[in-house]
Amino acid sequence: MSSPSSFDINRERMIEEQLVARGITDTRILDAMRTVPRHLFVEDAMQSHAYGDFPLPIGNGQTISQPYIVALMSLALHLQGDERILEIGTGSGYHAAILSRLCQKVYTVERIDGLVSRARRVFDRLRYYNIVSRIDDGTVGWASEAPFDCIIVTAGGPKIPEPLLAQLGDPGRMVMPVGGQTVQDLKLVEKHEGEVTVTSMEQVRFVDLIGAHGWQN
Repeated sequence: MSSPSSFDINRERMIEEQLVARGITDTRILDAMRTVPRHLFVEDAMQSHAYGDFPLPIGNGQTISQPYIVALMSLALHLQGDERILEIGTGSGYHAAILSRLCQKVYTVERIDGLVSRARRVFDRLRYYNIVSRIDDGTVGWASEAPFDCIIVTAGGPKIPEPLLAQLGDPGRMVMPVGGQTVQDLKLVEKHEGEVTVTSMEQVRFVDLIGAHGWQN
């Protein structure tokens, strides 16, 4: 048996010190984050920092989210394994990869061509074949594949885009940072029997959600 690599050791430390210590105890989420090699979703020069307790730049003014925030947002969706999820903001592809271990299929939308191409190469390398992606304005969603059991938005917008709310199934859960361009409230949106409730989870800082129903570029 081969000895664990420094990446394996750092990933396990991330699980224990950043997630479990902060109350993330869902075994499926912990197993997913223990399995997915986060360092493959950042540039080579940043790989030694991949398991740190902070976001990292991935180019084009975008970031890969702090591991704890990835876990927290995933936990809020209450995934059972058979869901179809819409992700707005592919970015590095790491969050889509985590979700792909927790649900049936992930539909991920990104407006920056280069990010989609890079993420797709990592998905293929890891054989994560239940992720489909497209280049588009994420604020309009993916109407042809709606409704979705869950929607996750990995960029901060001034409000919840109406197209995304319309494409959320009933019952359905959506997580999105909403607020200004420096600080947002992480919102949990729940739809049940036609009623929509919105709950604030905690303050976060995300890159801007750019598009017709977000911030203007």
